[in-house]
Amino acid sequence: MTETTATLPETRLTFPRKYVPVAVTAGLFVAMLVAGGIRYEGFASGQVVLNVFVDNAFLLVVAVGMTFVIVAGGIDLSVGAVVALSTMISASLLADPGLPAPLVIALVLAAGSLLGLGMGAVIHYFEIQPFIVTLAGMFLARGLCYVIGTESIPITDGTFTAVADARIELGAGMWISPSVVIAAVVVLVAGYVLHYTRLGRAVYAVGGDRQSALLMGLPVARTTIAVYTISGLCSALGGLLMSFYMLSGYGLNAVGMELDAIAAVVIGGALLTGGSGYLVGTVLGVLVLGLTQTILSFEGTLSPWWTSIFIGLLLFVFIVLQRFIGVRRTRGGAPVATAA
Repeated sequence: MTETTATLPETRLTFPRKYVPVAVTAGLFVAMLVAGGIRYEGFASGQVVLNVFVDNAFLLVVAVGMTFVIVAGGIDLSVGAVVALSTMISASLLADPGLPAPLVIALVLAAGSLLGLGMGAVIHYFEIQPFIVTLAGMFLARGLCYVIGTESIPITDGTFTAVADARIELGAGMWISPSVVIAAVVVLVAGYVLHYTRLGRAVYAVGGDRQSALLMGLPVARTTIAVYTISGLCSALGGLLMSFYMLSGYGLNAVGMELDAIAAVVIGGALLTGGSGYLVGTVLGVLVLGLTQTILSFEGTLSPWWTSIFIGLLLFVFIVLQRFIGVRRTRGGAPVATAA
């Protein structure tokens, strides 16, 4: 009689590869907080972190829309110009004698959404590269700013000034602005749509492999148009938040914001080739960018151009990280989209 011994399979807890870039971004943010707290007096306070949200609420909303576009395998270069156009439309329509603030807000959001919808339709039905279409949209929106006016237009409307001056007290001397609450609501709603709805699953599928999505019968046209409409809507809302922040409209507002939004999404772990990305990563990416500017302001002796240098280095590191970690798992040599 032979004795047999049963061996249990060895189990190992492994961290999913697709979450590694987000975890690295979170670790970088914490490391920057710790380093700043050690180096600068008064840096390690809750209000410093909250100020990052206050000063970058409009960028966060724009980056949310950019996340949808990049996950779907596209790009949107028009967002900064749409933000500027939104500030100009708001300021011009509110000027005495002006329209009611709620109507102006509705018109601005509608204008941004329509511009995004138009670009999405051109991209899909005419099969033109998103880079070209959104570049044209950028020039169109920026040009319309100067049609409205070449000088800065102040905003004196009571509703806008009330929102701009409002503070939401959190206790212990800490506060946030209403724009932060709006940005948080946008993140929560967008997170639910992207990760828990049919539209969100279609966005990941289209970004992972557009041809396969077509063969599976997914609504590729509707999804493509939807993500650019969402991006236009978020850009218009970001423009409204910038109007609250600056209380003015100007055609040179948000120059380069499209690059900041793309940088935030990529630093947050999304792939520029599409099919992978998380909104929590985008939030962390915006925080890293905002904290970089905060550290430079505390340093006081460094040129603001160091922000661009640091962001460029971060982008390079994260692109290399994505390449070698293999966020997009392959199956039989073909890339497979990372689903939420």
